[in-house]
Amino acid sequence: MRPESESSETVMTRRLLLRAPQASDVEPLFEIQGDPVAMRYTTVAPDAAATARYLEAYTARLPQDGFGPWVVVLREERRVVGWGGLNRDPKAPRWGPEVAYFIHPAYWGRGIATELVAAALELAFRRVGLEEVSAFTMPENVASARVLRKAGFGFRRYFNELRRDWYAIGRESWEAALGPVAAEVKHDP
Repeated sequence: MRPESESSETVMTRRLLLRAPQASDVEPLFEIQGDPVAMRYTTVAPDAAATARYLEAYTARLPQDGFGPWVVVLREERRVVGWGGLNRDPKAPRWGPEVAYFIHPAYWGRGIATELVAAALELAFRRVGLEEVSAFTMPENVASARVLRKAGFGFRRYFNELRRDWYAIGRESWEAALGPVAAEVKHDP
């Protein structure tokens, strides 16, 4: 795992601390990634070493992309509750900048994913200067589709190759609909 100083900046939202992965995050993230229920719409990690490799693969893209996903810490509890944010999938970077995440099932339904996605879009459009951000979800993953629509993403089409629905949001749409809400995000250099 790379040192935090080489990874993405720390961001605070109303309830979340979003920070670079650290070696100590592997076990709490494996607790989520190794859970077949939590990960039923994506890949389940067979062991903690696989989670560590997953984190390293995303962290390794940071110098190239200038951004990477965060570990999601619930500030009030000081507990790692997930992972996600703006990224390029290291296995398929050709799909471009996207938002992805996974949250511990004990914290589902509390708006954590919505808050994370809002912070990722603020980063994408205000700080990185991207024109569009995508997200991919299985059609059965109704909860994630709802989070994306709430954040302003629109459905584009189904990709057979990925077996996923493609959602996207452009900078202008985001600024018109949600920009003022995301202004509550605080960045630490």
